[in-house]
This record gives sequence, structure tokens and C-alpha cells, in this order.
Amino acid sequence: MNWKRIQSVVFLSLLLGTAFFACEKSDIDRTFEGPYFVRFTDSSLTYRESFSQPVAIRVHHVGPQLSEPITVNYTISGTAREGKDYAIQGTKGTVTIPANQSFGEIKVKLINNANNILESQTLTFTLTGVQPSSLKVGLGKEGVLGRSLTFTIQDDCLFGGSYTGVLKVGNQSVTLKNIAISSTDCKTYTIANWNIGLFSLNAIKVPLNFVDNGDNSLTIPAQVTTELQAGYDTVRGTGSWNPQNRQITLNLRLKLPRDNGKDTTLTLPFTYIPE
Repeated sequence: MNWKRIQSVVFLSLLLGTAFFACEKSDIDRTFEGPYFVRFTDSSLTYRESFSQPVAIRVHHVGPQLSEPITVNYTISGTAREGKDYAIQGTKGTVTIPANQSFGEIKVKLINNANNILESQTLTFTLTGVQPSSLKVGLGKEGVLGRSLTFTIQDDCLFGGSYTGVLKVGNQSVTLKNIAISSTDCKTYTIANWNIGLFSLNAIKVPLNFVDNGDNSLTIPAQVTTELQAGYDTVRGTGSWNPQNRQITLNLRLKLPRDNGKDTTLTLPFTYIPE
């Protein structure tokens, strides 16, 4: 038996095992030492131009929160037109992540210039610099990841958007917010809910179609509303659109059957105020 050879093999095995363990321990103990960076939270966002609330585009700091504010610079490019399609609220070109926080926001206000041309415009936001200088912009080779965000503004039809609906009967009025009005052809529109306090406030959400006549007048064609009781379910009417305040007024006629066979037509005035 060659003891020297056996000893050599055992020694080599122990040596390799020790080296492997040392390497493994080193990998386990290794911690990320930076540099930390800032980036857009999203890579793309899409909103209709009729969206009435400011849109928050988030920039976040990937790393421990700092005790000082982080200032991030950015540029904007694209086909959307500032002042006609959108506006930046606050200081354009700079977003601040407050001290002891991880996020800052660029506020974009969309301008509803609905013209019944269904196209889209885009904005590209690109991060260009950050202070303090110990931070980087973006992740990966040359900071590509998270450096830019594409914001798409979808055109909407003239009456498309979110409205507050008001029904006034005598001295009484009922108001309901967040009523959507939409169209696929900018000719025939659908109101998601015209039931404003008439058949219980939110229990029955009754849609209604109306047609834009092209001269600020509207027509509610006769239509059967299946959500309502038979005999009460055919509605029709007229309306108008005010180009100055963009309010929609609808006079909806609802036929109410009576036991004596003489139907009664009830006219309900609805106003839809853009939000």
C-alpha cells in the first residue's frame, strides 16, 4: 500500500474542502456596498386625456433612506404638447425625494382638448442627474434600467370622462360622483349610471345611451332598460351640451303604467358636471 500517495490524496481533499468552505463563507458574508440609485417606479403609464385628477409619476430611491432630500433632474420629450395636452405641476425638470423618505412624485395634469379625433400622444421622461452625487441614476450598464418612463395620453371623445350627476326634482336634489361617460365612435355615448337617487342610490346602476347630434343637442333614443321593472323600462328623451362649462343636460322621459290603463310620462332633468 502506498501510504505517501494516500496521505497526498487526503491532504489535497482537505485543502480543496477548506478552500470551498472559505469561498462559500465569503459569498455569504458579502454585502451590497452600493452605489445606490434612483429610478422611475414604472416603465410606462397610460391615461385618457379626460382623466381629471393629477397623475403622479413616482421616482424612488433604491437604498436606505437618507436624512437629507434627494434632488433628481429629468427631461421631457415626445409628441404631446405642453399647455395643450398636459401641464407639469410644480417645478418642471426637478423632482425631490424628501428626507427620510423613499419616493418623490412628478405631477402631470392632463388637458382634455377632446376633439373627436381618437389618437394618442406620448411623453418620455428621462432622469439625467441626482444629488447627492453619491447616488447613481438607473441600474445596470450605463444606468439604463429605470432611467426613462413612457407616458401615453389617449385621446377621448368630446363628452368622454368622469362626471358628477345631479337630479333635481322640485326643491330636492341628489348628487352622485364618479359617473363614467364613454364612447367608441364619438357619436353614441353611454352613461354608466343615470340612476341618481331614483331607484335607490347605488343599488341599481342603470346605463343609458345618448347620441350627439353635432349641434350641441343630444337625443336619447327609445331604449329598454332591463334593470328596471317591466312596464317602467322604456326610456327616451332629449338633451344639450354647454361648450363653455362642458356640462351635459338630459331630460329623460320615463313612462309609468297605471292601473286604469292611462300611462303617465315622467320627465326627469339630469345634469352631468365634468370632474
